[in-house]
Amino acid sequence: MKRILIIEREYGAGGSIIAKKAAERLGWKLLDHILTEEIAQLARVSPEVCEQHEEKVDPWLYRLAKVFWRGSQQSTAHFSTADVFDTDCLVSLTEQVVKKHAEVGHCVMVGRGAAYFLRDRRDTFCVFLYASREAKFRRVLAVEKHEAKAIELVDTVDEQRVEFIKRYFGVHWPSRHLYHAMLNTDIGEDAVVDIILQLMDLANKRETGTS
Repeated sequence: MKRILIIEREYGAGGSIIAKKAAERLGWKLLDHILTEEIAQLARVSPEVCEQHEEKVDPWLYRLAKVFWRGSQQSTAHFSTADVFDTDCLVSLTEQVVKKHAEVGHCVMVGRGAAYFLRDRRDTFCVFLYASREAKFRRVLAVEKHEAKAIELVDTVDEQRVEFIKRYFGVHWPSRHLYHAMLNTDIGEDAVVDIILQLMDLANKRETGTS
């Protein structure tokens, strides 16, 4: 039986809203921003610092500096906790938090590599959400209120996710073989939720041999 719904998404495709609606309909726990908060607590940094590293690779100059920093016996004298919290640390902590919640089940997880961390579990149902550039721009603009910023985010965030997944999981994003369905959210958020829940129900019936 499917006990974990994973929502992977393009930036601006409405993944968080759809995940929230699906969680409400299922009566399951929503794990979106709460994952960031738990990871930040473990790392002893603020959620804002944590968000700066989510689903993106650290700048190459920082990665180069870190090689030398880790080899220095004087490193701890010059770096605060926030300085040493980087994407490598984030990925390790994220894996711990994601797998902890997976053991409990009955949750809807949004992004953060969950589809990759839990790829060997049979009780997950993974969906990838995408949308037209115009629809993504409208969603982002509604939040950002600045046209140039909204365009920049729509055009760059997913590029960062591609680089992040390639570096930490060695595959191209989106990895189609991981998903049970890939849905265009242009059809409407409620319609997407309906389809996801119907597909999950069909998957459960197939596994249990019921009609």
